[in-house]
Amino acid sequence: MNPTAAALLTTALSFVAFGLLAAWHLVPWLRTQGRAAALVPLLWVHAFRHVALELFSAQQAGFAIPDDLRDAIAYGDLAGMVLAVFALVALRAGARFAVPLIWVFVVASVLDLVNALVGGIRVGMMGTAHDLPWLIVCFYVPALWVTLGLIVWQLVTRRGEPLYAGGGQK
Repeated sequence: MNPTAAALLTTALSFVAFGLLAAWHLVPWLRTQGRAAALVPLLWVHAFRHVALELFSAQQAGFAIPDDLRDAIAYGDLAGMVLAVFALVALRAGARFAVPLIWVFVVASVLDLVNALVGGIRVGMMGTAHDLPWLIVCFYVPALWVTLGLIVWQLVTRRGEPLYAGGGQK
């Protein structure tokens, strides 16, 4: 099997595994939680997106990625991480702007992940990624997409609910 096919298969299998995890365990659990409590663990998955900064050292170690794509991926993920952490802080503080901030995070994350996907396809990254970049692309990125979907589901289907039980802040 060539490296591109192996990476694509691994990514597809990660999507299947994360999808089953979400359907069988996360969705039922999220339904039992208050709105804010359901959003918190989903945002925590994104709080570690700064791992994409590793692309700078991977490039130095021989990973062939154009500087503009490296920068777009690394800084886009860093922005997603910062927004996720700010959203977690806002939720923890019971801030009224928490939900709008989460929507900003969602939009920025979708744009970042789509941009990285398109750029990665353009330069054939799936066939050249190795070590940690390979793990990020084939394992972590599917987790990001699945949790983004769950965040949007929570925001849309529970938009009429208060963030905290009883309507008050945390």
